[in-house]
Amino acid sequence: MSDHRLLYEAADFPVFQNRMYDSPEAARACPRGQIELVEDLRSGLIYNAAFDPDLMVYDAEYQNEQANSGPFRAHLDWAADLVIDKMGKRLIEVGCGKGTFLEMLADRGAQITGFDPTYEGDDPRIEKVYFGPDLGLNADGLVLRHVLEHIENPVGFLRQLAEANSGGLIYIEVPCFDWICDNRAWFDIFYEHVNYFRLSDFHKIFGRVVAAGHCFGGQYLYVVGDLSSLRDPAYDPTSRAPFPADFTDTLAAANTTPQDVVWGGASKGLIYSMLRARAGRPVAGIVDINPAKQGKFLAGTGLRVSAPDDILPGLPDDTRILVMNPNYTDEIKSMSGNRFTYVEVGA
Repeated sequence: MSDHRLLYEAADFPVFQNRMYDSPEAARACPRGQIELVEDLRSGLIYNAAFDPDLMVYDAEYQNEQANSGPFRAHLDWAADLVIDKMGKRLIEVGCGKGTFLEMLADRGAQITGFDPTYEGDDPRIEKVYFGPDLGLNADGLVLRHVLEHIENPVGFLRQLAEANSGGLIYIEVPCFDWICDNRAWFDIFYEHVNYFRLSDFHKIFGRVVAAGHCFGGQYLYVVGDLSSLRDPAYDPTSRAPFPADFTDTLAAANTTPQDVVWGGASKGLIYSMLRARAGRPVAGIVDINPAKQGKFLAGTGLRVSAPDDILPGLPDDTRILVMNPNYTDEIKSMSGNRFTYVEVGA
């Protein structure tokens, strides 16, 4: 008997959706991997069984900063308030990226240290190493935002953090697999994400959950769990993952035009435009407000990412702007003068 149940397969995905390239040729020649999404029939967790961690080599061309957007900044404000309220002000952020959330916590009075070996700035509060017990540091709470979905053995990793911090609370934020399924968001399955979580998973992983729920329009899950209550999750056949049979049906939908422009040159926009191109219906262009992406090329497709001012003035008014994340619709309409047709993809 198999120890897992296959949910979804896809081939030849870029290993990194957020790594930018200097030429379309280099972008199309990017490293690639396979997707074999399964539900583990021992733990109940969902993961990519074809994931190869040796392919995951992050560098300075990896650009995943989202704080340029007002709606996302508002989400970070909400999360920062929750962290301070539930965990106090002695904090450690594991995988702090470029330090944006760390700064927001510090502005709220937190005594915080960040750890991220890929950090390139000069903030003395951030150490360019992995957090571990050898550092001799601990805090009342750890922050782990959009890290756990990248870790091959998530429960083992949480145990390592518990040991390094001698227990304490942890704030975890990850994408919500139920939202992906409910919205048939086939463009939200990435090679880079080895794990896909449901809220019920965290109630199995933690014996004590201080707070948990959905955030960012339901797209993310959050949990504040007690690291001293970690346990091995067990599969429950009554709560098996209800993966929809029509998950990719919208990929074959006829309601597309060759003039479609995707707003969002990050993970969703890349996978959406790549799979549409494979289906014989490529998009005309990609727009993103992140200056670090503009003028660069997306992995897999080789599509160039344009700044709004570079592409929007030349578009006819009947152009369809494909909004990859409905949380940003109002902001996108405002930035583009509300003169196009706006389609919320997957909403």
